[in-house]
Parts: sequence; C-alpha cells; structure tokens
Amino acid sequence: MSTAPACASAALTASERANFFVAAVIFALFVLAALLSAERKDITQGFDEVAHASYVAEIQRSGELSPALERMRLLDPRTFGFTDQANYLNHPPVFYDVLALLGPKLEGHPRAVLADRLIDIALAAIGLAALLALGLAARWPRYELYAYAIPLACIPVLVPLAGAVNNDDLAFLGGALTTLGLWQRVASSRDAWLALALVGVVAAGWAKLTGLLLTAAMVSAVVAYLLWRRRLASPWLWLVAVPLVFALAAGPYVEFILRYGSPTPETPAQLALINDGARAAGWADLPRQSFPAYLGYFIAAFIAEWMPTLMPRTFLNYAMLAIPAAALLCAFAGTVLSLQRLWRGRETALDIVVLSGALAIAATFAIHVAYSYGRYAATGWLMDAYPRYYLPLAAVVPLACLSLLGAIEAPRWRTALLGFLIAGPIVFRLFGAPFG
Repeated sequence: MSTAPACASAALTASERANFFVAAVIFALFVLAALLSAERKDITQGFDEVAHASYVAEIQRSGELSPALERMRLLDPRTFGFTDQANYLNHPPVFYDVLALLGPKLEGHPRAVLADRLIDIALAAIGLAALLALGLAARWPRYELYAYAIPLACIPVLVPLAGAVNNDDLAFLGGALTTLGLWQRVASSRDAWLALALVGVVAAGWAKLTGLLLTAAMVSAVVAYLLWRRRLASPWLWLVAVPLVFALAAGPYVEFILRYGSPTPETPAQLALINDGARAAGWADLPRQSFPAYLGYFIAAFIAEWMPTLMPRTFLNYAMLAIPAAALLCAFAGTVLSLQRLWRGRETALDIVVLSGALAIAATFAIHVAYSYGRYAATGWLMDAYPRYYLPLAAVVPLACLSLLGAIEAPRWRTALLGFLIAGPIVFRLFGAPFG
C-alpha cells in the first residue's frame, strides 16, 4: 500500500540522507529549546507545575504508589516545603511514580525539580523522534516532509511542556508511539507494529484520561479497518490482545471508580478550585449560555489557547489566530478527501491514519465539550478549552493537510498550500503571542 499522497512525484523526492539531516536538525533544535526552557522556567508560570511536582513529592514522602488524592498537599514553590493547601490534581499516579523513583527527593530541594524536568524532556523528545521517524518512513519529497515536521516542532506549548514537570509529556509520547505504530502497520502489513501502537495506548492512558480516549479510539478504528479489509494475519489473536491491553491501560481509572466513584474524581480541592475560580472571575453569577452558544465559545477559546499567554493580546496576536484556524480547515478538507478515497477503495496509509485519528479526535472532543458544558452549567467555569489535551494525536493535523495537498494538481495552488503549511507555523510561533 502506498504511503505518499497521490500526486507526489518521485523526481522531487529528496535523498534519505538529506531528509534524515533535516529531521535531525529539527530534533536537535527542539531538545535545545526544551533544555533552555527547563533551566529558565518559573515553576509558578503555567501548566500547573507546582501541583505536578507536589504529586511526585507526596509519593516520595508517603512511600505510597497510589496516594489518596484528598490527602495530598501542595509544595511551597519557593522552599518546596509542604503547605496546608490541598493538591487539586486527579490524574493517575503512574507518571508521578516514575518521577518519584527516578528523580531526586523534591521536598525541601527547589533545584531538584530540574532533574525531573530533564526526564520530561526525554519523554517528549522520544515522542517527537517517533513522529519524525514516521515522516522519514513515509519517504515524502523534501517540502512535504517540511510541511509535516515543522508544524509539529512549532507547536507553541510543546517546548514549555517538555521543559516542565507535566503528565502531558508522557501522553504525547504514548500518542506518538501509537501513531507511528499504526502508520507502519498499515504501510508495511507487519503485525509487530500494532504491538508498538498498543504500547503507546498504555503510556498515554496511564498519563491521563484524554490520552486513553484518543489512542484507544484510534487503534480501534485501524483494527476495524484491517478486519474489514482482511489484512490481519491472526485476527483472533488481536481481537483478544487489543481489549486486554485496553483494560490494562484503563486500570488506573477502574481503581479511581472503585475508590471515588468516577474516573475523574472531583476531590474537595478540585471542586474548590473550580468554584472559587469561577466566582473570582465573575463567571458564577452570569446567565448560562445555551449549548450551541457555549460550543461556539469553546471552539473560539480552543483556537486561542493553541498559543496560551498570560499577557493581553494585541490586534496582531488576534490576527495570527487565523493561521491555526486555516490549518484546521485544511485538515478538515484533507480528512474529507481521505474519506472519499476510502469509499472508492483507493486509500493509502496516509488516509487510514488521518481518518482513524480524526475519528478519535472528534469522539474525544465531543466528550470533552459535553463534560465541560456540564461543569460550566453547574459552576460557570470557562477554562476547559485546552488544545494540549490533544497533543497525543498532534500529527493527525499535518497529515490531514498532506492529504489535501495530495489532491491538488495545479502547481500554483500546490506551491501556495505548501508555503502556508511550512511558513504558517513559524510565523504563528513568532507573532502569535505578545512579546515580553
């Protein structure tokens, strides 16, 4: 099965060595930027790093691999001594167990957090390497490789997340392994790659619930396709293995349901954070919007949060949001074209990965919006539209854009789209948020 867009020209294909060099440069720049971020980042700025580090310190202090969420406390960000303030995180403990075992003791040692940040950088770097390996395996022409790899490297939150203690890094790694494994399985017909995809499901699932939903749904869609096309060598083996791995990945949430009655426990600290935050922002007493109005707000906020900032945006910053919005429209068009190719029996590996990823994102997004609307209706809380939850399947968007590109034969339009896909992420990364 072909892995390249339909109209990719062999004459334009760069050498494997040149493509590898490009990927290596992108990877090295990412790691360097993450290291600089890890060294300079204020732990109190963004992504709840104090809460994540406190989770690790709690495991080290108590010796419990799965501490009671309601008993966990936050560290003082200056001294790293425990305070009386409750920790509001409700994620599975596996990621924090790993850091607690591999990293130095955090309590009372503020600088020790750097070691844990380095572990996070390693997780994110392996994830990016897996996605770059997908691009090299696809053997796209040079500019198509740029159009795939540069948007990934320019994800605004990826570098600061990699340089911080945060479970999104493990979720990103898991999703990257899943995406690579599924691509290689469809492209090569080797079932061993499906095992790699399942490893990714476990990693993403043990990081956070959205990671489980995204990767498990994507794997399910690809397995359904392989069964439909009768392309599984041992279908009964995988029909048993896949649910067993899903159950393993869902294990922490089963434990949460048994202990707290929910896969996302609403601890007193989290309820207080939501309710107090809504009151402080003035949202609690405002009239509630209808679901369609809330959905419109959610989508707009979702796009804006692709480049989160604590500073007021300028007109230029708002104008720059047209770039990710346009990229999403291109990805949607590419997904529709992939569906048409599947309907006509002309699908490639690109189409199957795009369609399975789009289905997983759409299903998770629907759950995300419904859950967030329920919380908004109850409290007025308006800060749930975080695109970083979808980082496990970040590669699906540039892949879908390549699906669109593969259908464009006119040289002028093809060049224009390539230019946008390559330059757009760079421009947005530079001008999408205020300086300072």
